[in-house]
Amino acid sequence: MLGGDGTGAVLKRAAVTGGVVAVAIAVALIKSGSGLVVWQSVVTGLLMGGLYGLIAMGLTLIFGVLDIVNFAHGALLAIAMFIAFGVVQGTGVHPYLTLLVAVPALFLLGAAVHRGLLGGTGGASLENQLLITLGLSLLLENGLLMFFGAEPKTVALPGDFQFSLFGAVVSGARLYAFLGAILIGAVLFWLLRHTRFGTAIRAVAANGQGAELVGVNVRRVHTLTFAIGTACAGAAAVLAAPLVTVTPTLGEQFNITAFVVVVLGGMGNVAGALVGGLLIGLVEQLTTIYMDGQSSLLGVFAVFVIVLFLRPQGLFGRRA
Repeated sequence: MLGGDGTGAVLKRAAVTGGVVAVAIAVALIKSGSGLVVWQSVVTGLLMGGLYGLIAMGLTLIFGVLDIVNFAHGALLAIAMFIAFGVVQGTGVHPYLTLLVAVPALFLLGAAVHRGLLGGTGGASLENQLLITLGLSLLLENGLLMFFGAEPKTVALPGDFQFSLFGAVVSGARLYAFLGAILIGAVLFWLLRHTRFGTAIRAVAANGQGAELVGVNVRRVHTLTFAIGTACAGAAAVLAAPLVTVTPTLGEQFNITAFVVVVLGGMGNVAGALVGGLLIGLVEQLTTIYMDGQSSLLGVFAVFVIVLFLRPQGLFGRRA
């Protein structure tokens, strides 16, 4: 499930998707009457979309290999944000240097969650997995609330700057987050396609029993895959921390968006998650133009319902 349909079919759907996006931008231009407003929305949407794609990559990787719908993904992301906040407050280091702490910590936490809660017989059934991850999410969120309190926290980025990109204002924090997400996504894609461990992951995703028969340690691959997916959430959390107000329940919003991105790109399709993230980032920003004063999530859910109705396997997923 880490792949998709043939190249021709994918290119055809990509062309159709690009056409729909172009029409949506044209309609937004007519609605707003200002090319600068629309261009600003497009740039901001793409920059945030890269971050959404990174969050969704971890989620879709876990589903593609383990068939686990991880409702605790957002709560684990929130933990990484508070790790970044705590390290910055305690040591005064640059926020992005906390990647060296948050990513390994989330990797180990993900491995522990899988081995301790999901890897045994108690986490074998779909119903148990859903209940365990949902319960873990509630436990982590309330633990953060008890330990850090409900007061919103901020992670300031030293030396942040702004520049003009053909009239659109871009902040350094958004640009760094986008570039970091694309870089980490490229590394993950390379890992899956060009390493022996990536081959093992794809083999387990395609046929776990067959992979075990040829000597692949399936349980180890499952644990490491869950840990890598969680580490992706940790990296995204650090990159996003200077852009948001950090609260114990912040992960819920990212969780909702990530699930929409995963469904849009195709469940289990890592490359589709990145494309889906970019599209959802655009939808969020264009919704503020189409519907003044309305929540940007309204447009996201509208796209979610349309995709589920027209193509339930997602834009780049393989038809069952």
